[in-house]
Amino acid sequence: MSRIGKRAVAIPAGVTVTLDGQKVTVKGPKGELSWTVVDEIEVAKGEAGLSFAPRSDTARARAMWGLSRTLVANMVQGVTQGYEQALELVGVGYRAALKGTTLSMQLGFSHDVEIPPPPGITFAVPKQTEIRVSGVDKQLVGEIAARIRKIRPPEPYKGKGVRYVGETVRRKEGKKK
Repeated sequence: MSRIGKRAVAIPAGVTVTLDGQKVTVKGPKGELSWTVVDEIEVAKGEAGLSFAPRSDTARARAMWGLSRTLVANMVQGVTQGYEQALELVGVGYRAALKGTTLSMQLGFSHDVEIPPPPGITFAVPKQTEIRVSGVDKQLVGEIAARIRKIRPPEPYKGKGVRYVGETVRRKEGKKK
């Protein structure tokens, strides 16, 4: 039995959830998200919120049960509060700036790296060495943040590069004489 799947997804005030067969659409103050639940899972809307149950007792149905509930709960949280991922630039001369809505970064290459925001994502640069990626879709926010980090990942000798805020970089000892 899935402990996560058994819990109902609460629907806060100001959020509307519509079920069209297996398609779940969530509308809130920050936007709208939709996702199609797999056929092995049954979705029901009640007074406690959305409840999920497996249609059969197969391994795939049990695996998708908790996943489906979590994805819909993330959609509800995304349209009410949104998601944000913070990155920091560590290194001499590493800095970021916004050119309109496009993120422009100087990361030690011979050219500036420019990233246009995909639909539903906004960039913010509160300081030259800090980037904030925000949006309603948790998966998309995390993916864009990971793509930015992949451009110049932190290296283990000096720790220079793009890292998540709070991330600890495993440091290596340099060459000994």
